[in-house]
This record gives sequence, C-alpha cells and structure tokens, in this order.
Amino acid sequence: MAHKILLKIKNEIAKTVVGQENLIDSLLIGLITNGNILIEGVPGLAKTTTVNALSKALGLDFKRIQFTPDLLPSDVTGNEIYNQKTGDFDIKKGPAFTNILLADEINRAPAKVQSALLEVMQEKQITIGEYTYPLDEPFTVLATQNPIEQEGTYNLPEAQLDRFMMKVIVTYNTFEEEYKIMKSIANNEKKDLKQVAKVEDILKIRNLVTKVKIDKELEKYILKLVFATRVPEKFNLKELKDYIETGSSPRGSIELYKASQAYALLKGRNYVNPSDIMRIAPDILRHRITLNYKAKAAGFSTDKIIKKILKTIPIP
Repeated sequence: MAHKILLKIKNEIAKTVVGQENLIDSLLIGLITNGNILIEGVPGLAKTTTVNALSKALGLDFKRIQFTPDLLPSDVTGNEIYNQKTGDFDIKKGPAFTNILLADEINRAPAKVQSALLEVMQEKQITIGEYTYPLDEPFTVLATQNPIEQEGTYNLPEAQLDRFMMKVIVTYNTFEEEYKIMKSIANNEKKDLKQVAKVEDILKIRNLVTKVKIDKELEKYILKLVFATRVPEKFNLKELKDYIETGSSPRGSIELYKASQAYALLKGRNYVNPSDIMRIAPDILRHRITLNYKAKAAGFSTDKIIKKILKTIPIP
C-alpha cells in the first residue's frame, strides 16, 4: 500500500520534473520521517519546482520564503501587531505556519533569521510573544542552498545544519533529460498536477516506516559508519584522523537509521539491506562532518571521506 502511494506521488511529480530522482526520493523520505531536507545546487536545476510539485501532488499547504540579507525573524514566524480599536496585540502568523515551508537560498540570510528557524525545525512549533503555537502535521522545512563559493552566501551554523536530516547535492541533468526540458519549455507545454494522496496517507506511512525491519548487524553497521567519522583510527582509517575536525553528532546515527527504513519502504520492501544504508549515508553524513585546513589543502571533501569509510568498513 505505502509503496503504491509513494510511486503515485513520484509519477505525478515526474510530469513536470525531468530526472532528479535522487532529489524526489529524498524529499519523500523527509516527509515520511518528519525530517527537514537541505538541497544544494546552482540556480536553474528545478529545486523549487520539485518542492512545489510535491505539495500539489499531496494537496498540502505550501509557502515559500526568499531568504535575503535584510530578512527579519518576524518575516518567517510572524509578529504581534497592536490593535488600536481593542487596545490589545493581535497575532499575525508568518509563512512558517504551513505544511511544507520552502526556505529558498537559506544561506543568504543573517544569523538571527537562521536562529528563528531552529525552534520551527526541531520542535515543530512557533513562539510569538507569550504564546506558543504547534504546527499542523505534516510539517517539514525544505531549504535550498547555493554553493558556498557563490557571492553573498554564508555558512549555516552547525547547530542548524544538524537539524537537517539530509543534505542533497543536486547536479545537472543528463544530455537526454535536458533535451526533454528544453523542448517542453520551448513549446510551452504545461501539465496540471493532480492530488494523488491525502494527509492521512502520509501519516499512515509514517507509522509503517517505524515497522520496517533492520537486522541487528545492520544496526551495528550504521553505528560503525558514524563512529568512523569521530574516531577513524579505530576502524583502520588512521589517515583520516588528520583531516576531520569534528565527526557526526548522535543525530547522524538516528537519522541514518530512520532514512534507511524509509528508503527501503520507498523501494517496496519491509526490511533494510546494506545497499539502502550505503546509498543514503552520504546524504545523512556530509553536512555533519567538519574538515580542517589540512583536508582542504589536500583536496579532501566530506564526500571523499564518506566514500573512504564506506569502502573500508566491512558490509555485514
């Protein structure tokens, strides 16, 4: 049942989004595990279009915030406004009161705005003045980020990065995919998306995700991958010790566990196999590893570190 619903959603999104299967899978994983997703890529790779298509296929409320250097926290969460007629303060709710919040170009906004998102992302609630408002279910933050090297971008705080379940790197389409995109746009082909699933379906699937089986040896494998980012010398990876400043937090193992279950369900299985964990590990760990100057000087990236870990640690 769950697999059929997720497949319907994917097929509906595919009407307007060509390729980018990894991105679509990641967004669905975030939605059915109550996780937030960070999407990094240069402009023009259909990041925003994909998120919009997902909300339409599910009939969910969708809000988009364009992050800029002059954005204020109240522009995200809302504010108290004085009512002259009553003499009281009225609450004006911000765009974060929604089901899917798209934080577009999140790394162009200042630190105060980033901190305003922390409560929203972690607690799924918003405090305005003396009142705290729980957000409707499902709720998820899907944020896009430009590569750090681009002008006017900032590194996100580590505490905020850790609250993203996954960091997905979006790359260019293949030659054939871009040919289809070019023809479709040039001929002004517009396809209306239909709602193919309900909120109740997503909430039911969330319960099913927790029932996907993971063998005890695979549970230990997940922990080994995470611990190898902290103490690589204990896993025959002594050469990585000089390059890693800090390894993954405990959230890394928790999110890798949940995402592996969700990915297995997405592929129509009620059990996790090693390839699920290996496939999902880079997206879970790449933003949770901090490299030092030696790594950058040697041309090491977090993805190279993860690849080395996956090659070295024996598969159960």
